[in-house]
Amino acid sequence: MARILIVDDQELMRDSLAATLARENHEVVSAADGPAALARLNERRFDLMICDLKMPRMTGIELLQQARRIRPEMPVVMMTAFATVSNAVEAMKLGAYDYIQKPFEADEIKLLVERTLEHSRLVRENQALRSMTEVNAPRPLVGSSQVMNEIRARVELLARSNVTVLICGESGTGKEVVARAIHAASERRDRPMLAVNCAALSENLLESELFGHEKGAFTGADRLRRGRFELADGGTILLDEISEIAPGLQAKLLRVLQENQFERVGSSITQQVDVRVIATTNRNLEAAVAEGRFRQDLYYRLNVVPIELPPLRKRLEDIPELCRHFLHQIARRDRSPFRHIEPEAIRLLQRYDWPGNVRELQNILERACVLETQPGVIRAATIEPWLRRTGSPASISDLAGKPLAEIEKQVILSTLEKFKGHRARTASALGIGVRTLGMKLKKWREEGQTLLSASA
Repeated sequence: MARILIVDDQELMRDSLAATLARENHEVVSAADGPAALARLNERRFDLMICDLKMPRMTGIELLQQARRIRPEMPVVMMTAFATVSNAVEAMKLGAYDYIQKPFEADEIKLLVERTLEHSRLVRENQALRSMTEVNAPRPLVGSSQVMNEIRARVELLARSNVTVLICGESGTGKEVVARAIHAASERRDRPMLAVNCAALSENLLESELFGHEKGAFTGADRLRRGRFELADGGTILLDEISEIAPGLQAKLLRVLQENQFERVGSSITQQVDVRVIATTNRNLEAAVAEGRFRQDLYYRLNVVPIELPPLRKRLEDIPELCRHFLHQIARRDRSPFRHIEPEAIRLLQRYDWPGNVRELQNILERACVLETQPGVIRAATIEPWLRRTGSPASISDLAGKPLAEIEKQVILSTLEKFKGHRARTASALGIGVRTLGMKLKKWREEGQTLLSASA
């Protein structure tokens, strides 16, 4: 269960303590004095050190001070005789977790070891949660298109409530970004937000990850483990790709959503939690319900307030803003000069259909910042080969051999149709002036072509 270092100059004490802890399935390593213990600490990691306070060559307090420099996260328990209890208290001020007075019973040291290891585990979990919070800090919702403004307004409304949210959209559209924006704007923002990828784990592992398990619940369950619902109490849990959850777990998840209750695997004790659930999916859950792969009652419980994220190809006008955002982000992260992206490169990006959505755009900009040879800029010539290679072969071959005037007309009319005849948005997406667009449309009408009705 744990690797423990015992340090005592008395061989009988070392052997007796080692035998007691080995019977608890701990891995035990012994050292006869402080220098030998330091050598062991430099060789490998230990979960706990138990050392005597009075030893030749190096005292327990001296060993504690040096051990904390080598293994600052390792808890230390001091063993002391009655006459040196005051020294043990001093050791605790220097960072020892606790002390035990000799002679002691086997049950006493077993209980102290268990308590110390549990405390150490909780400290590591809390550190992991804080680290996770920093890594997963909310990112801004970038884009000024109408659909992004509507999504921001929806996020603001949802942040005021605890209602369950289902975020739908293709891979790479930013579903997790929206989920974290909801949590960050809510009253739960000071509590944890934990994410679970439902597609990445088997049914048994996912159940343990969500609800936790008791010690001995199954082979390998060598300690109690708190699940994500328990760790996120008071906060938010993000169930990523909820469509992939196994049927056997769907009923248990439904109960948590309805009653805020669950049991750890291997336990009959009901846990009560206060957790807001946000789920994401890139699949059609209604179709999964119709096919019997997803519970209808769970779908309705999740789909209280849906958010549909559009693919990037349906909000091409956001690409300039997204590019600036990612390029600033890359410059800050790499401590490198900010690169501008030339207008022709923007127009090239806006003519691409983005099967990988925003994530693909970010990937291309990351690659361009590494491979672009011209300082301070990203050129169309640099990124164009990647778009050709990763784009739709059919759409490229359809344009091959056509006159440039015909290609221009096809692109303009397709963009005009995308923006439902709105000239200003069409011109912005194409990188041309509204007057230029109007002149081209007028010319094609005079040639007798039927065009989409265009608004201002």
